[in-house]
Order: sequence, then structure tokens, then C-alpha cells
Amino acid sequence: MPNSLVALERASFSLFLLSSTSTIALTASLTTSSIIAKLLCQQPLLRAIVMPKGQRKLLDFMSGREVEEAGEIEGGHEGGVEGRGSGPGGLPAYFKSAERATAPRREPKLVSKEDLASFSPEEPEELDRAFVIDVSYDGGRGCARVKLYEPIEQKVYVWYDRTGHKPYCLTDLRPEEVSKLRAVMEHPGFDHLEVVEKYDLLRDRRVKVTKVVAKDPLSIGGRPKGVIRDLLREEAKRILGYEAKVWEAVIKYHECYIYDTALIPGMPYRISGGQLTPAWERPKTISRILDSLEGEPEEFRRKAIEWATLLECEAPNLRRVALDIEVLAEVPTRVPDAREATQPIICVALVGSDGLERVLLLRRPGVEEGAFGLPEHVRVEFYDSEEELLLAVFGALIDYPVVVTFNGDEFDLRYLFHRAERLGFKRQEIPIEPGRDKYSLRYGIHMDLYKFFKITALQVYAFGKKYENASLDEVGEALLGMRKVELAKPLSELTYAELARYCYQDALITLRLTQFDNDLVMKLAVLLSRISKMPIEDATRLSVSRWIRSFMQYELRRMGALIPNPDDILAEKGQTATKAIVKGRYMGAIVVKPKPGIHMDVVVLDFASLYPSAMKVWNLSFETVRCPHEECRDNLVPGLPHWVCKKRKGISSLLIGSLRDLRVHWYKPKSKDKKLPKRVRDWYKVVQLTLKVILNASYGVFGADIFEFYCPPVAESTAAVGRHAITSVIEKCHELGMEVLYGDTDSVFLKKPSEEQIEALIDWADRALKLDLDIDKVYRYVVFSERKKNYLGVLADGTVDVKGLLGKKKHIPKFIKEAFKAVVDELVLVKEPEDLDVAKERIKAILRERYQRLKNRQFEPADLALHVTLGKEPEKYTKTTPQHVKAAKVLELIRPEGKLKAGDIISFVKVVPISVDEVVRRARPSLRPEERKELADDLRAFVKDKYVDVLPIELATREDVDVDKYISLLESTFEQILDALGMSFSEVIGLTRLESFIT
Repeated sequence: MPNSLVALERASFSLFLLSSTSTIALTASLTTSSIIAKLLCQQPLLRAIVMPKGQRKLLDFMSGREVEEAGEIEGGHEGGVEGRGSGPGGLPAYFKSAERATAPRREPKLVSKEDLASFSPEEPEELDRAFVIDVSYDGGRGCARVKLYEPIEQKVYVWYDRTGHKPYCLTDLRPEEVSKLRAVMEHPGFDHLEVVEKYDLLRDRRVKVTKVVAKDPLSIGGRPKGVIRDLLREEAKRILGYEAKVWEAVIKYHECYIYDTALIPGMPYRISGGQLTPAWERPKTISRILDSLEGEPEEFRRKAIEWATLLECEAPNLRRVALDIEVLAEVPTRVPDAREATQPIICVALVGSDGLERVLLLRRPGVEEGAFGLPEHVRVEFYDSEEELLLAVFGALIDYPVVVTFNGDEFDLRYLFHRAERLGFKRQEIPIEPGRDKYSLRYGIHMDLYKFFKITALQVYAFGKKYENASLDEVGEALLGMRKVELAKPLSELTYAELARYCYQDALITLRLTQFDNDLVMKLAVLLSRISKMPIEDATRLSVSRWIRSFMQYELRRMGALIPNPDDILAEKGQTATKAIVKGRYMGAIVVKPKPGIHMDVVVLDFASLYPSAMKVWNLSFETVRCPHEECRDNLVPGLPHWVCKKRKGISSLLIGSLRDLRVHWYKPKSKDKKLPKRVRDWYKVVQLTLKVILNASYGVFGADIFEFYCPPVAESTAAVGRHAITSVIEKCHELGMEVLYGDTDSVFLKKPSEEQIEALIDWADRALKLDLDIDKVYRYVVFSERKKNYLGVLADGTVDVKGLLGKKKHIPKFIKEAFKAVVDELVLVKEPEDLDVAKERIKAILRERYQRLKNRQFEPADLALHVTLGKEPEKYTKTTPQHVKAAKVLELIRPEGKLKAGDIISFVKVVPISVDEVVRRARPSLRPEERKELADDLRAFVKDKYVDVLPIELATREDVDVDKYISLLESTFEQILDALGMSFSEVIGLTRLESFIT
């Protein structure tokens, strides 16, 4: 590598380390000898000693003492003898191949209330390499608290801030003006004033502002009224006659602390002499990464080195436990209120990544035991009191560094906390820390996978839209092929064995979701934490706009810039210049109308990360678009009156552009490089996937008014550059003699282009547009309909690629989906144009067969079921009542589990209208007439009609089905394909034009 690159590399890394230690001292790198010493001194993972029967005492599990053999918990016994899911009611066979942790199994810990009250994580003065997994404010200590995960001992340690950092906000009032505001100066939380200099990005000048420092975060802005940020504005207007500007007053304290100290969550640190210092070294790959970025501007290469330092550091294997609880509902049809927590917790399942698997059951009178049928390693424990059961659960919560739940913020941990309070536990005896939006833990951290999988950017870009709704059942089936245990009766009527299987399965699915694909989810969590500069608990709960906001605020603090308020940006930048179809929005991407029909030998070229590339190349950022410099006004965005700064590099252009460069030039190609070890390829796959999630959302956030850096001209300009790029490419294609079949946002479909034409187009795009254009797909043939974003193609390897066609939608009934698959299979067989006539005749036969079966009612109602997930509880649909919600309300009449909730999948069929009275009679035949009337009245009021036209599959008969509606659905599913093939549905099924018109 040239000397200049070596110098750049070393200088950039040195600057990065210096900036990463702001107020945290920097020490020497972790030595090889200390790592070896740590490994040699490693204690066994089994440190807990379960005391003799009846003695509810735990030796201090943090002491590190070894146990050779641990006994079982009092009253506990091993799982069912049926083994891994065999026998009636047993669990599925996928247990046999499920990935197991390699660490030794840890024995459960027995704790008393006294143990819990006195428990706190260790605070070492010296600690080798450990990863920051959480940063928060400790009200008792009055300072920041950092949790670190030590990967060898697999323990959590804590470090408390020793720098004296305090919360603050900034104002344009001078100190002498603030001093006149008595309500501010005499506020109990007021500490002192400072004058600091900041860089005002919007006006491109340095300014002096007053830093109002407080004793605690709540004094700045954590209460509904009477806080310093509000008093500054109110009192200034009342006393001084004008309203003060206040900045950086809504940033949460732990975020403020991370930004000011340049702490990087997810990265390794050490504690040396009581000081927290970075413990990572310069990656050996940096030189090669720089080589891959040859030709890129120097500032992007420097920033790429910083990013790569974080991304090249692999993630720790976080020891974790999945937790699920079951509560005895007072009324079977009512979900227990987690805040009231009036009902007992009757079962808890704990499934650990270290191999320990437990099901904790509360003994209740009159409950049969049943045949457990659990895997033999599952420990089943019975407790005579709910208090003892909770103590056993709390023992796990102060042992595992990570507790994983599915909707634990709203139910599991929330219910455990409030139930413990109701049972007489004191706050200090409950190892759960309640918050406004999340429930965390005193010892480790809490990952709520429901919120993680609900993040749209992850759902679309990381998991390929494999699930539509973030329910445990749907996500588990989509990603693991695992489903919840179906219940045929209420929880209160289950045997201990049935209850144990049900609860255990939920916890097992939850854990497996963190383990599949080589711990993909956990690695994503760590990487998102590093990139976003957010603790793992925040990064796995909040949307992509919050990730981007956080790393932009972090960068602004590093450069000493004033973080603007959203209204500051809007006041300076104004609104959009183009109109869109949707009122109030700007014009988006361009989509070129496709050429209908079948086309052989189609090549798709697309821009690599078009919008991030546009932001990078055109220097698009909230401070550079419509900058204050007169000399920049001639640098116009194509097709818009907006201009872009030529004097300085924009922060979002730099951050997003450098991430884009790393993904395109290093991580994406290296994730497929068979020369690299599989472990490295797997890590690079996760990195490039994480970057894809962030990059694909990076431009859209600037057009979302909930984003703190909301700037419509930035989003509008990015879209305009994208439109300019794709139209320019299409024009160049015509100039080069290529036939363009279709264009969509960032790609063009070309018919039979030559290698020379493709190469000429790619070279031109690089020179003229400064954008990377490359081959994305090669189709044997593509079938286009007249609709945009709807096509079917067969790739060169025979893979079918379906875009936007109804037949691949998940809610389509099995009866129609089978026909769609059969049609697709026929299209796969087409290799030459002459094969198409044969395929058409077979397609006609497939559709005629389905049509005739519908007309003759030769089907099972279940095969016609539509499957739609509830977005919220049925009662919350007030303005309109969709079909699946009506079906859900009917289903509640017969559902043993009780009321339905958000995330439940409703399977229903369309029926000829049937009276509400008849529906209730079928659902509850044993009720007295007056009872049925009451239910019927309630159902009529809910559906706002005397009839219903949908029924859950549990109640529908073949005769109920509205055949005409399914024929219409069959037609709408296939009309796009038929249209492209030059056929019509009516002709396919044998109707004449007159018959079709009459029908």
C-alpha cells in the first residue's frame, strides 16, 4: 500500500481513538499475556450451589466457587420420558436438530428476599476486555451507569461515571439574562451556568451559547411542568419580553452522556484504575479496506476507517435466557391486566442459551398432572406458593446477562413486577426496573423481540418480508418453521403437562429466534448498537429514524456543533418544490411503464444503493441543501430550484456516504468471498445486512416529519437525483441501441443487450453520473403485465422471481395459491419462445379445473380460508370493521383461550350473508334462548348489521361459501399473468364474450 495511504490510515485511527475517549481516559491496548492469563484462570460456569432440601439459601453466586455436582430444586423432577417430542401431544421433531449451546449447563439459583435486596452487580476497579451493553442514569448514585459484559466469565459488571458529567441544555440567553430568571436560578435542580462556543451549521458560523447545567436529568425536562427548559422560555418572555431559544433539551440523559464522552455501546472497554477506556485495536483489514476505497474522496475514506473499526470487531456471544409466563385469567375471555396483576402466575418457562431449560409450575388444587412429553433435559419444578415461584424466576433474572421475551415490556416483565408488588415484595427485592416505555433489569439487559421484529426496516430488509405481523406464531413459523402449541381449552382447564408444553414452547421459540442463522438477531443487535450509538435495549426497540438521529447527534457533538431544533431547520429550509399524487408529499421515484408480454433474455442493471449514493455524490444534508452562501446558488439539483453547498461537506452525506462505500466495496462482496473462512463470511453477511437496513431508510427519514432532522428539500432533492439518474440511463440505453423493457426506481430491464453495450453503459454511469451501475439479475425470460411493479420472471438458474403479483401474497387461500404455484411451475418449463404455446394450454387447464371445482362446491372450506393478522384488539376497531375483525368477533364466541389480541391470525371464509342469530346458535348451541339473544345483540352492535358475510373456518360449512366471490378472487389473482400472456380469464374458463358480459 502506498505510504500516503499508510499515513492516512494511521492518522485516521489515532484521531478516532482520541475522539472515542473524550472524557474517558485512554490507556494501552490489552496485552496478549493478559488475555492468556484470563483464559487460564477461567472459572467453570457452574458456580451456583443448590443447598440441601428445604434450605432456601444460595451461596453468593458471584463468588466464583466451583461445584462438581448440583442437586435438583425441591419438588423438581426431570421432563417427560417421551423424549424429544415423540408421542401424542409431544413437541415437534425439530428439537433433534436444534442448535445447542456449547457452554456447560448452569444450575438454577435459589435466592431469598434478603439476597435480592442486597444484590448488586460487581463494580471492579480493574477489568480486562468487556463489552458495553447498556448505559443509563442511576438516580440513587446521581450519575451515569455503564453495564459491561465480560465474555469469558459471561458476567455483567458495572462502572459508574467518575468524570462529574451532569445534564444540561443550551440557550441563546446570556448568563446575565438567565440570572434575572428567578424561577430558573432558584430551581432545586439548578447547578450552574457556563458559556460555551458551538458551530451553527445552518448559518455556517460559530456562536456562543449559555450552558444551563442541572443536578439531575428530571430538572432539565423529565417532568410535565416546572422544568428548566420550559422555565427558560416562559420566564424570558415574561421578564425579558422575548422568548428564549433552547437547544438540546429533549435529548435523554444517557444519550447525552454517550455523545459527550464518545462512548460506543457494543464495543469492548476495560476498567483500569477505576477508569473506563477503549479496549479495541486497529483491525488488520484496514489496509485492504482502504485499497477497496481507492479513488474515493479523502474525507469519506477517513470516516470509513472509523466505521470499519467498529464493524470489524466481532460481537460477543451473549449468554441469555428466554422467559415466558402464563397467568390464570379471572375470565377465560379476558387478557389479564399487567398493571393490576390481580391473578396468579401459574407457569414460567426459562430456556437458556447455556443449555439450562426449566418449567416452573404453581401447584393448584384439582389440577391433573398429565404426561409431560418434554425433551428429557427439561427440568420441571413445582412450587407450593407463588412467592417461591417468583423467587426462582428472580434468581434467573440476576444470573443471566440478557433476558429475552416476546412482548415482555407490555406483559411478562410488567406482570412479574406488579405481581411481586401485590404479593408484598419490596422494590429492592424485585430485580426488574420499570420504565415509561420499557421494563429493564437491575443486573443485565432485557430484549423484547416483539418490538425488534416489529421494526419495519428490519422486517423488510433484514428478514425479506417473510412475516407480515410480528406475532410469535407468525415470526416463529416464517423464520424457524416453529409454531406455538395450539390449545383446545382454556388455560384453567389444562393439565400441568399441557400447560408446561404450551409455556415451554413459547420460551423455546423466543430463544431460537436469537439463535437461528448463527445468532443473526444478537449480532444485528450489537451492530445496530455500535452504529446508532445507542444501548442495545434502545437499538432493538426503536425505529430506523431514531438510529439515524442518534448517530447524527453523536457526530454533531464530536465536531462541537449546535444540534438544531426541528423548527430551526424548517424555518431556514422552507418546503418542497414538487407535487406528488399524495397530498402534502414531494414527488418520488420514477417508474417507466413496462412493455406487456413475454420477453426472452432479459438483463437487469441497477444502481448500488442509489439514494445513499445520491446523498453522497450531491452532498445532500440538512445544512448543505439551500445553504446560506450566495456563491453556491448556481449548484442546482436537477429539475429543482434547490441548490447545494460547494464549500463544506454535509454531515448526512458524509455519514451515509461512507457507510454506503463500505457496504458496496467491501462488506457485500466479501460476504460472498469463498476464499475467506466461513466464520468471517458469516460476520460480513451480518454487517452488510445491517448496513442495508440503515442505508435503505436513510433518505426517506428526511421526508418524515417525526424525524428530528426533518428537511423536505433533502428528501425531495434525493428523489430528484434518483429520477435524473434513471432517466439519464434510459436515454443512454437508447443511444447505445438497447431496448428498455421497464424501469423502476433504481433499475432498468434490458432485452438481449450485448456485453459491449453493458460495459459501455456501466463506464458511462461511472464517468457522467459518478454512480455505480452493475448487473443485478439475468432472466431467461420475463412476463410483464400492463401494471407497474408487477411481473414474473424466470432467472437463468430456473428460480422464479415474482414481483407484486397477488398469487404470492400470504393471505391468498390455499385453493388459489396451489393453482398459482402450478401456473408458475409451467412457466418455469418455458425455455424457448415456442414452448410458450404449450404452457398457455396447460395454464388454461389449471384455471378451468379450479373454476369448475368452485362452481360444483368440490372443496373444503379450510382450503378457501383467508389468513389475516389482527393489527389491534377487535374492540379497538371503531371507525370501520374489516372482514377479518368481524370473523374475529365471531371466533371469540367459541375460542377457548378467550379474547383475541393484536398479532393473532384470523382464518375465515367469505360466505353468503347469514343471520347473526344463526351464527350465535351454531357457536353456542347449549345456551338458553335468552343467553343467545344477549350474545346476538352484542354481535349485531359490533358488526353494525343483522347479517355477517364472513365466518371463521371453525363455523363455516361448504354450503355457506360465497362461490362467486372466490371466482372473482381467482380472476383477480391471475388476470395480471393472463394479461401478459395475451389471454383473458373469461376466455380461459370457456365463457363467450356475451356470457362474460352478462356474468
